[in-house]
Amino acid sequence: MTSAPSNGPAPSSPQPRQTIGALFCLFAAIAWGTTGTAATFAPGVSPLAIGAAAMGIGGALQALIAYKGIWTHRAALRRERMALLVGAVSVAIYPLAFYASMRLAGVTVGTVISIGSAPLISALIEYALDGRRLTVRWAIGAAIGLGGIGLLSLSESGHGTASNVPLGALLGLVAGGTYALYSWTAQRMMRRDLPPRVAMGATFGLGGLLLLPVLLITGASFLDSAGNLAVGLYMALVPMFLGYLAFGAGLARVPASMATTITLFEPVVAAVLAVYVVGETLPALGWLGVALIVACLLWTTLPWPRRKVLAA
Repeated sequence: MTSAPSNGPAPSSPQPRQTIGALFCLFAAIAWGTTGTAATFAPGVSPLAIGAAAMGIGGALQALIAYKGIWTHRAALRRERMALLVGAVSVAIYPLAFYASMRLAGVTVGTVISIGSAPLISALIEYALDGRRLTVRWAIGAAIGLGGIGLLSLSESGHGTASNVPLGALLGLVAGGTYALYSWTAQRMMRRDLPPRVAMGATFGLGGLLLLPVLLITGASFLDSAGNLAVGLYMALVPMFLGYLAFGAGLARVPASMATTITLFEPVVAAVLAVYVVGETLPALGWLGVALIVACLLWTTLPWPRRKVLAA
């Protein structure tokens, strides 16, 4: 058995592009995973204020750095106005539902439901609107990851000071749905030749404008102390600004379903920080969930060895 002769240069593999995209999404997940712990340092600030400040200011910054591109591509954005509007409304709803979910159901449970539901909802959106067939590899990885977040959530059910877990879980599903939806609309605009920074800047900038009234009504508590103000600035600059810049770069390189699956690492970060920074406890079942989520990431994102084509 010998290798088949080559008839020319091999076509370029999409694997390096996907690997870079996966790393961008992983950075975003790590940044987002710090938000629940950061919010605990401002207990006097309502979840609506935190969500509006984080996504509102972060969105405004994204629009600012993309201003020239947004102006240059304004005609294309007008053509995509429906996707832009749906994405912006989803951006505005997401942080309000997400931070309220964490406040009601607890940091870890709120996070795992919000993020854990997104890959499934994203897959349904792609199946219904794009006709995309998900691979067996992705399905197995998603099942491993969802099993992990299930164990992580169950391990927290008897811990913490959650005030209303059912309502918090419902808001988590709302957050997961809007997260999947704005991920899809942003990627749709990118597929139609809008640069990632323009698509994300326009979506988050408009979403930030929609959040401005909420921030004006609820945001006075940020001025009550330097600590509250620092939390608001951190949320806006690191998870929401830098995190979503990275996520946009990732979406330009990998399918939305893969991107949302990679962000299953967010609840792992949230759980670890809750244990070592906030001082919460995580039982063995929770650590097993963490291990499954890490396994999901490795399964979904690491390149598989390419088979050599052999000829007699």
